[in-house]
Amino acid sequence: MPANIVVVGSINMDLVTIAERMPSRGETILGEDFHTFFGGKGANQAVAAARLGARVSMVGAIGGDAFGKEQLGHLEAEGISTEHVRTRHGMASGIATILVSEGDNRIIVTPGANATVRPEDIEASRTLLREADVILVQLEIPAPAVEKLLYTAEEEQTPVILNPAPMQPLPPECWNKAAYLTPNEQEFVQLQEAYPAIVERRENIVVTKGAAGALITRKDGSEAVIPVRAADVRDTTGAGDTFNGAFATAVAEGMTLEDACRFANAASALSVEKEGAQTGMPERLQVEDRDL
Repeated sequence: MPANIVVVGSINMDLVTIAERMPSRGETILGEDFHTFFGGKGANQAVAAARLGARVSMVGAIGGDAFGKEQLGHLEAEGISTEHVRTRHGMASGIATILVSEGDNRIIVTPGANATVRPEDIEASRTLLREADVILVQLEIPAPAVEKLLYTAEEEQTPVILNPAPMQPLPPECWNKAAYLTPNEQEFVQLQEAYPAIVERRENIVVTKGAAGALITRKDGSEAVIPVRAADVRDTTGAGDTFNGAFATAVAEGMTLEDACRFANAASALSVEKEGAQTGMPERLQVEDRDL
């Protein structure tokens, strides 16, 4: 039976400009290409998990605009349940403006309808959350909704993977309600600075390190680096989201922490070999054929 995953988070349209280099402050340069992709950390992670064989439901919000209609249809085409995706009429959908250059990216996110995800939306999804094997959430939606989710999941005894991206403050007690934290290197430093006591005593922190793989912390306080096979990098957009979607799938299927990271590393490495956050996300057989 497929893993049952609920993803709570943002749904965006990505507007991607590719340039030879990043412009300096106040400088205008000519871009080489432009693409429009479906994105948002929540939607990205939902698509990643669905392509890897999980049964995925999405909780979030879109605007009542053309982008929102496209996003909804796209999620459904990927096999993702959108029953708990709210349409906010009179509002714009979320937008991410992405500049890609020299294999790296810089991103500005305009939240739009994502900023309207409320604690009431989480409560309305309680049955869905109760029946999930794993819940995956990020921080591109308002903190009160994330806080409500963590408390609700604890009440329903459903494990949560909290991807603190982008990093934003939460009440200290919330961080320990997640079964796993999956920051990247920059977010991990921010966690250490803001919540040193919590990070020091936490287990099951998975720090994604790009080409260096993933660093995991174990219950006994020890650490291990799970390496990743080298990839032919074309676009790193969505690599972290692919990792999280794959990691959630692996955890929901009962893999060990180390094996879940190997599986997620393989999926993430495959994703950077194509342009776009979701277009590069691999299917299950591609990941299984990769040297884990």
